[in-house]
Amino acid sequence: MEPFTLTAGEVAAATAGELVQGSARQSIGTVSIDSRRIAAGDFFIAIRGERFDGHRFVADALGSGAAGAMVDAVPDGVAVRSDTSAPVLIKVGDTTAGLQDMARDVRRRSGSRVVAITGSAGKTTTKEVTAEFLSARYRVFRNKGNLNNHIGLPLSLLELRQKPDVAVVELGMNHPGEIRTLVGIAEPDVRVWTNVGDAHLGFFASPDAIADAKGEVLDGAKAGDVLVANANDPRVMSHARAFKGRLVTFGLDVAADVQASGIEVLGLEGTVAHVRTPAGATRFQTPLLGLGNLANVLAATAVALELGVPLSDVVERARGLRPAARRGEILRLPGGVTVMDDSYNSSPSALTRALETMGASSGSARKAAVLGEMLELGAHSERLHAECGRAAAAAGLDWLVTVGGAPARALADAAVAAGMRFAAVMYVATRDEAAAAALEWVRPGDLILVKGSRGIGTDLVVDRLKVEFD
Repeated sequence: MEPFTLTAGEVAAATAGELVQGSARQSIGTVSIDSRRIAAGDFFIAIRGERFDGHRFVADALGSGAAGAMVDAVPDGVAVRSDTSAPVLIKVGDTTAGLQDMARDVRRRSGSRVVAITGSAGKTTTKEVTAEFLSARYRVFRNKGNLNNHIGLPLSLLELRQKPDVAVVELGMNHPGEIRTLVGIAEPDVRVWTNVGDAHLGFFASPDAIADAKGEVLDGAKAGDVLVANANDPRVMSHARAFKGRLVTFGLDVAADVQASGIEVLGLEGTVAHVRTPAGATRFQTPLLGLGNLANVLAATAVALELGVPLSDVVERARGLRPAARRGEILRLPGGVTVMDDSYNSSPSALTRALETMGASSGSARKAAVLGEMLELGAHSERLHAECGRAAAAAGLDWLVTVGGAPARALADAAVAAGMRFAAVMYVATRDEAAAAALEWVRPGDLILVKGSRGIGTDLVVDRLKVEFD
């Protein structure tokens, strides 16, 4: 399919906006909400946020050569001109809603099939694996990084002007109503629900409330739409039965359309399983670590098969998968230290799975971890951190450093109470202290898990280890 251009007149129509300056025939190039990154021909959208107002920078954007801007009011310092050669100004009621309307219009005009993925854990991995499998047959777009919120998703969908065959996107949330908004923008043909966990539990009364919010992924479904759902997760399945389209399930050792059994965990080498699918059964191997990632791969397999990718292509590509940076990445450093870099983010359920993978790894290496506090858990935080401390002890760690506030201390204390030696556990408050402690205790041959919420900055620990043992 040939790419298409977007004009100012089309944007004004899609957003119920008013073209107050410039030509309706002006083409709209790259869309940006950051005036500092504007290049000639770009289109600037002046977003109003809690801590910033893009309207203050409209003049700067136009001065940098922007082809135009979307505003909710013409800002001071910008004089409206009557000549059609002037940069475009489109006035809308709300610029965030305008961006979303613009993206929805592009999504519809693109003709691309859209796969949208949500869940408490594994969204990005499932997105990347799904895109990799679909690439065996289609031209595939995937949203970059975790551009998965009410601004990042529409910015991503504007790329569908290139008319890929399939777009694979993730939908994130930390409050009720957010997934409903994102589904309304993306209008997915295939929806994937990986799981319900404890991420962002501080914003919800219970995991059931998280399930209700994630369940918004079912909204607006048509009879021909598909939901790929985790048969191992009872909260997912309780909502999935109400889906108005067609339900396809995946699961580990449970009845499902795409089912893994005879699972063999290979530690740092990944997993092997026998997988049954509607397209046949096969031996399946992936180097991605742990049962959580095996479930993510099964979800991606279900999507690929639904869209007609041969099972043999899926199996071949599964063998060559690699984790995204800092998401379970195995770093075998020249100095003899192996790091499981899972420092991008963390939640109690994801940390527990990572510790189980550590426990399943074989060999004579000492096992260790640097674990950062997990944020946004509210009143549940210390209890959930303590549960992870017990999981750390059960994994057979030889030493442990925890970093953050009181919840990180609770994790360390629980690990000692569950059997780890007091002298082998250290709590520190900052990432610099955590890096220093790790460098003091580590020695060649060690296997170290590094994981924590992004706000704690455990990625610094990985970077320091890389410098020391390069």
